Amino acid sequence: MQSDTLVEQVDQAGAVETVKAADPVEAPAAPVSATPVADAATPAPEAAPEAPAPAKKTRAKSTAKKTRTVELTLTVTGTADGEWQADLVHGTKRLVSALPIAAAAVSKAAKELHEDIFDGIEAVIDAAREQHRTRMEELEAELARVKQALAELED
Repeated sequence: MQSDTLVEQVDQAGAVETVKAADPVEAPAAPVSATPVADAATPAPEAAPEAPAPAKKTRAKSTAKKTRTVELTLTVTGTADGEWQADLVHGTKRLVSALPIAAAAVSKAAKELHEDIFDGIEAVIDAAREQHRTRMEELEAELARVKQALAELED
């Protein structure tokens, strides 16, 4: 059962206001302040304004200049022998395919890009250098044997 009660309250300006009191079962009533009026000339506070309706979310248009991005894919491939080549693709169009590149150029470019890239590529180049050095020593030993055999044949 719900009952409505009318209550008269006196505000700070001395005006009498009739207010419908809340049902004590539903919610507790707000306390009424019994503070004396300090200045009768002070205007009475306005009733709390209703909360504004939530604003519709609109997307703000950016005034920033749109930048067109270009996607190029450069693939540098190296072998353990130290042979390097590059492929360049723009979107789906291949611009360069299997272009031979010197190992020194690859090393220099990697050093310019980033230290981590340089370290990875330099490890591959160092392995290729060591492999070529070993092969060169084998060929020098074989050349020495061939020179000796030739010298024995000429005597």
